[in-house]
Amino acid sequence: MASSERHHSIDAQVRNLAPGKVSEDDKLVEYDVLLMDRFLDILQDLHGPGIREFVQDCYELSAEYEGDRNAARLKELGSRLASLAPADAILVAGSIQHMLNLANLAEEVQIAHRRRNKLKSGDFADEGSATTESNIEETIKRLVDLGKSKEEVFEALKNQTVDLVLTAHPTQSVRRSLLQKHARIRNCLTQLNAKDITDDEKKEIDEDLHRAIQAAFRTDEIRRAQPTPQDEMRYGMSYIHETIWKGVPKFLRRVDTALKNIGIDERLPYNVPLIQFCSWMGGDRDGNPRVTPEVTRDVCLLSRMMAANLYFSGLEDLMFELSMWRCNDELRARAQEIHSAPKKAAKHYIEFWKQIPLSEPYRVVLGNVRDKLYNTRERARQLLTNEVSDIPEESVFSNVQEFLEPLELCYKSLCESGDKTIADGSLLDFLRQVTAFGLSLVKLDIRQESERHTDVIDAITTHIGIGSYRSWPEEKRQEWLLSELRGKRPLLAPDMPQTEEIADVLGCFRVLAELPRDSFGPYIISMATAPSDVLAVELLQRECHVKEPLPVVPLFERLADLQNAPASMERLFSVDWYLERINGKQQVMIGYSDSGKDAGRLSAAWQLYRAQEELAQVAKRYSVKLTMFHGRGGTVGRGGGPSHLAILSQPPDTINGSIRVTVQGEVIEHSFGEEHLCFRTLERFTAATLEHGMHPPVSPKPEWRKLMDEMAVVATEEYRSIVVREPRFVEYFRSATPETEYGKMNIGSRPAKRKPQGGITSLRAIPWIFSWTQTRFHLPVWLGVGAAFQSAIKTDSKNIQKLKEMYKEWPFFRVTIDLLEMVFAKGDPSIAALYDELLVADDLKPFGEQLRNKYLETQQFLLQIAGHKEILEADPFLKQSLRLRNPYITTLNVFQAYTLKLMRDPNFQVKKQPPLSKEFSDEKKPAGLVELNPASEYAPGLEDTLILTMKGIAAGMQNTG
Repeated sequence: MASSERHHSIDAQVRNLAPGKVSEDDKLVEYDVLLMDRFLDILQDLHGPGIREFVQDCYELSAEYEGDRNAARLKELGSRLASLAPADAILVAGSIQHMLNLANLAEEVQIAHRRRNKLKSGDFADEGSATTESNIEETIKRLVDLGKSKEEVFEALKNQTVDLVLTAHPTQSVRRSLLQKHARIRNCLTQLNAKDITDDEKKEIDEDLHRAIQAAFRTDEIRRAQPTPQDEMRYGMSYIHETIWKGVPKFLRRVDTALKNIGIDERLPYNVPLIQFCSWMGGDRDGNPRVTPEVTRDVCLLSRMMAANLYFSGLEDLMFELSMWRCNDELRARAQEIHSAPKKAAKHYIEFWKQIPLSEPYRVVLGNVRDKLYNTRERARQLLTNEVSDIPEESVFSNVQEFLEPLELCYKSLCESGDKTIADGSLLDFLRQVTAFGLSLVKLDIRQESERHTDVIDAITTHIGIGSYRSWPEEKRQEWLLSELRGKRPLLAPDMPQTEEIADVLGCFRVLAELPRDSFGPYIISMATAPSDVLAVELLQRECHVKEPLPVVPLFERLADLQNAPASMERLFSVDWYLERINGKQQVMIGYSDSGKDAGRLSAAWQLYRAQEELAQVAKRYSVKLTMFHGRGGTVGRGGGPSHLAILSQPPDTINGSIRVTVQGEVIEHSFGEEHLCFRTLERFTAATLEHGMHPPVSPKPEWRKLMDEMAVVATEEYRSIVVREPRFVEYFRSATPETEYGKMNIGSRPAKRKPQGGITSLRAIPWIFSWTQTRFHLPVWLGVGAAFQSAIKTDSKNIQKLKEMYKEWPFFRVTIDLLEMVFAKGDPSIAALYDELLVADDLKPFGEQLRNKYLETQQFLLQIAGHKEILEADPFLKQSLRLRNPYITTLNVFQAYTLKLMRDPNFQVKKQPPLSKEFSDEKKPAGLVELNPASEYAPGLEDTLILTMKGIAAGMQNTG
């Protein structure tokens, strides 16, 4: 099938899918066709017509399967793919994956185009429930229309803060070098569709598009080495450099405009950042032996260097701009003081300040700031390189207030000299950047598992001869820890025996004591279960001489821990020493990943909701301002989904203008990969947080709450009866999914398991979800849901109407159902059945069929409750994009299933066809795009082919875990 015919058939499907949206659909197909035609031409030029024809035939077979769901087509497609010569297999898998990436890029450009049109018209009414969102201007206007005064809105914004935390275990499966090439493709596609483009410009952009597509295709998709924590940190920081740095002040200006439109003449103060950024990259040591104290130290110093570089460049621009001579007396006196004072510049640095005349006082003051900033950067660089520095501490900025003071002086002087218009330009933007990013760009959170702290305390108590802390009951642990915290005796003796693990924990605390406090965010305790977990960290900070202790944040993850969280925090708040220590502020982190893995998505979502309600009540009783820290992943199974809906569906009185949220892996790229994406992300979080605080969602009715309690019990029982207690499950899971091969992807720096010899319970949530996502079965998300709905309806037939009422009126329940529906739209039990047929032992196949029947039953209940005749009935845009992506994903699924069969079963024989590519037809060692891994334990080509299918399916699902 020719490419134009192929896409014409897609066009017809789209028209049938979304009547009334033909023009937008045509725009997406237009983008898609353009990119595919360019790629297929490149593929033929590089590798010959044989490969191009084979790839198109695979697409056609897959598209036909999508149309009629005839499983025989999957087998036909599989036999063709399995017959490829090794080098051709890698090339075809890479080509299909690349086509899928291009389809995603076409969709992103179309979404941006549609969003711009919506913003111009102000019409969001026809978007589905999974995509509806408001911009900041609409949100502010709506709050005023609801009866809030403009002063109340302004005050709420001034007291609002959102922390976005880039996590240390990215699930991003695409290499950064490829993401940059993808950005070039997006830019070219956008420019080609600009209204005022000339014919010559179009030819030049088209050539650049061709180059970008070929460059991406010629870049190795596979990471040949596991990334280090430092690599992860640089990956995260690249988004700060490329979009977030300029995006923050640009967004804050939009907030100023929105406030002006409701009659607020005052700008948002520059010391109100609204959104700040933190990171786990280099600080998350939970089960990651590669995050050492040295790594944490290096990452912090690197971050300070990067911050100084960005500020240094901004200061150069400010000095060029602020050439005026009028100033107030205070600034003039400062300029004279600087000009007359002797200077000791850092080695090899020319003191430009000497060349600035006093007639340019702003430049004199800013020149001095620049000199000190230079020293700040050089000191960090020397400490990073040599661990010592010859630059004295008094010649650098030790905290952000020192940095802000001369800038504030310039701003005040301009305002008092009649130049407020100038002050509110680049200088205001710069002040806002300093407030938002500080001296370290992002604050580094530290995360460690609770058991590691228990090990250290146990070593202390054993060494001083008072017994084994580990064996003590919780009450005795708390009593001893509090007595030591109230006292002053040192506990860490130089001769205390230390294992490597204990030395590592203590080494981390000593880094906290060594580096500037503003380099760090809070200290997070994963797998927290009791108050003693928090008190142990407080004691270790004191023992390691951390002068300004980090706030300690318990992370409650498993179902039982979430249920016990309110009681644990109440016990801590009841302790006078602890209440004084926290100074009226407390963060509590709740984990979506492990709670979902522990009890299933429905039960976990409800327990997370209840835990937040109860924690908020406990904090209110003790007059503590509580900030909830949401540990969300990219997939629905790990708490993922549209961020604005996630915030607006939280219980009332649980945000109150303050929230922290993790941003993981591919979510970072989708949120900040482009300037317009960055702007929308900042807007979503700010608008949703403001709306939740000023116009909270409805609380559930008692009968809704009772029904959710009952359904959660049934869902948990069903989930655990299969995942935990079913003896066949572990063998089935590892046979039917690529879980055992997951570690070969080199996605993140952490091992797949917390304990190398552990089973499902020790498997991290990312590979757990990833494996089921690859087979399009998504079991952790839906398992237990169908049984819960069935039980509710069986118990009382009126409950079906109650569930429909909950869907219509309760944001939490509606979001839960909508996200489940989105997962079912991406799922395909027939694909999962193919994996079973090829990879699962005969005696386990009935078990797989039983699970697929549960999948179909759950889907029917879901449609019934939502009142939909088919999946995604309310979201035609997502339905359209899935229809276009699915043929690529299906091809990769089939390819993966047959590749796994070849890897796992040496007796599985397939007749190989002669090489298709002209590049490999002479049977010589392949070169260029394709390299056969000589170190692989499998037959040539299989390992790389598998990895390419994994990455491609992840791109198609638009999440990896």
